[in-house]
Amino acid sequence: MNNQLFVSGSPHVHSDESVKKIMWAVVIALLPALVVSVYYFGLPALLVTVVSILSCLIFEYLIQRFLIKGQNTLGNGSAVITGLLLAFNLPSNLPLHWVVVGALVAIGIGKMAFGGLGNNPFNPALVGRVFLLISRPVEMTSWPRPTPIWSFGADAITGPTPLGIIKEGVGSGKTIEQIISSTANFPSNIDMLFGQMGGSFGEVSFIVLLVGALFLIFRKVITWHIPVSFIVSAFLLSGVLYLYNPACYANPFFHIITGGLMLGACFMATDMVTSPTSPWGMIVFGTGCGILTIVIRIFGAYPEGVSFAILLMNAFTPLINKAFKPKRFGEKLSVKC
Repeated sequence: MNNQLFVSGSPHVHSDESVKKIMWAVVIALLPALVVSVYYFGLPALLVTVVSILSCLIFEYLIQRFLIKGQNTLGNGSAVITGLLLAFNLPSNLPLHWVVVGALVAIGIGKMAFGGLGNNPFNPALVGRVFLLISRPVEMTSWPRPTPIWSFGADAITGPTPLGIIKEGVGSGKTIEQIISSTANFPSNIDMLFGQMGGSFGEVSFIVLLVGALFLIFRKVITWHIPVSFIVSAFLLSGVLYLYNPACYANPFFHIITGGLMLGACFMATDMVTSPTSPWGMIVFGTGCGILTIVIRIFGAYPEGVSFAILLMNAFTPLINKAFKPKRFGEKLSVKC
């Protein structure tokens, strides 16, 4: 038989949308967060973003051209998304050569080693971020405090994130109330909502990330299932722990508006290649991400757990898809008479 049906790798789009349109819609949704990041952390944040995106584009082209020798895929925007999300998960003062290394790992190992877009089991940007976190823990946990937009960050003051402050204080035997009252300039809830705090520069503004997520849901680029289940499960578990012992566990609102939970829930866990395809599968996936995030934050060695939680659940995506696989069209139901 000469007539063969070739099925490409995911994502499979059943509408007038294309992969290119979807990817660039995500870029548009992330632009407000980039603007806020540059406002708070100055030009270094913009420089890290540009270097990350350009590095991802160059590495994808070189690997595609000389190793895989396939069709050029730069135009679909996936490398831009990877570079942008990788940058959002980095401190703005990270040396640029390490940004390039992270981009190489994200594209070369996280994406192209599996055959390119649609074949990668793990989110490429998170692969790059976790590699840098494990290999360069000092540089990856030296968080600049917000600086004026015109600052180049040469004399930027670094310090722990709110999550790090809480974790370190609780570990030394202090209560949450004592930690907040004894920490100079501990960010208020309003500051944390808008991003006036230390951290990876693209994850700090809850409000702006929420606006971008609503835009993607309105455009039907993503659905509500993963973000809502991610946030709700994290809220409920942290809420139970807070009710059990409010002196040792932060309130659930604190966990939702700090760290990378919003960025992860709405822009990284929703990656259509590495997340389940069915609605119930998405809910299970998001719930697992939320629970693991809180477990790692509170009981793990790192004060943040979003990246590890998403990568762990990425590994379970094939099993979740198998467990919640919809019935095939035309399949007969077994009915006992």
